[in-house]
Amino acid sequence: MDCSQIMKILGDQTRMSVLEMLLKRPQHVHELNDELGLEPTLLSHHLRTLRDAGLVVTEREGRSVIYRLSPEIRRNPQSQSLDFGCCTLKFRPH
Repeated sequence: MDCSQIMKILGDQTRMSVLEMLLKRPQHVHELNDELGLEPTLLSHHLRTLRDAGLVVTEREGRSVIYRLSPEIRRNPQSQSLDFGCCTLKFRPH
């Protein structure tokens, strides 16, 4: 995937927020939704888009699903940045 495709996917604030949350640690769907407060189907759509793009991966844990950043993405939680190989995304500190 090239940088323009990644940026198009990340052009949505919800998807950016999900990646920022996953930069801190892997999270269950309910944790993501507790923070984002979206309709479950809308969150599912955004997570599927990120998964289909290879930006996040899932892992089953019992009956729930944990989302984490793809191992292909180099991350630096200290500088709050993600390196996609073609470009780097840096989040602003809160």
